[in-house]
Amino acid sequence: MLMAGGGWPAAAPPPGSRSALRRAPSATPAVVRLQKVLAQAGIASRRASERIIAAGRVTVNGTVVTEMGAQVEPGRDEVAVDGRGVRPKTRRYVALNKPRGYICSRAAGEDRRRIGDLLPREWNDLFSVGRLDYQSEGLIFLTNDGDFCLKLTHPRYGITKTYVATVEGRVQPETVRKFTRGLMSEGEKLRAARARLISANNTRSVVELELAEGKNREVRRLFEAENLVVRQLLRVRIGPIKLGSLPAGKWRVLTEPEIKSLLHV
Repeated sequence: MLMAGGGWPAAAPPPGSRSALRRAPSATPAVVRLQKVLAQAGIASRRASERIIAAGRVTVNGTVVTEMGAQVEPGRDEVAVDGRGVRPKTRRYVALNKPRGYICSRAAGEDRRRIGDLLPREWNDLFSVGRLDYQSEGLIFLTNDGDFCLKLTHPRYGITKTYVATVEGRVQPETVRKFTRGLMSEGEKLRAARARLISANNTRSVVELELAEGKNREVRRLFEAENLVVRQLLRVRIGPIKLGSLPAGKWRVLTEPEIKSLLHV
């Protein structure tokens, strides 16, 4: 039973009809927003699902729906994307140690290696939680749970990511302090929540940074703003979950306590 804007349709059905029974106070249906249904089915994150709805690709009971406030009753309303029915899926949560030289995109036609190539073929419905650029390495999650993806990527939830950068030349302590005060890059202020100098000599330096916002190429841009060249960038932690000893190119399934720890940070 599709509802726009969270309310009931204005016209009342005849007494005793199926619709009337579903509206009775004693049988209030469990309705949810359409974009949440898509996210829970693993179609896309909730924000991406909103774009799919706006594009007119979603139907409810055979009718195209483009309104963001639309609500449906799971199990009763028939939801489809591009003509294919939306069904609940087994939710998967995977941690991967992304090697250098892989992209996070699922787009067809890419001639570069994708992180999905490192997973079982039957898990082709998984999408990455955030991104690591082509040259970056380390911990990344993949899931088919759009709500989980939103919680870990939207800045308002404050999920931090920790990186270790190996940089050419000697990094000065004052430079590290600048990272936490904030630097301008391409008209945008970038700032690390925490930064520390692990080691430094005339050949190379190793710096650990913790970020809270996850702006595009933020770590690399911080170093570029100080004319420093990053030779290796490794993500070692997301929220409370550490990369640990997971080998490059290998994956593991997140445990139930780990999933809960991420959702309740």
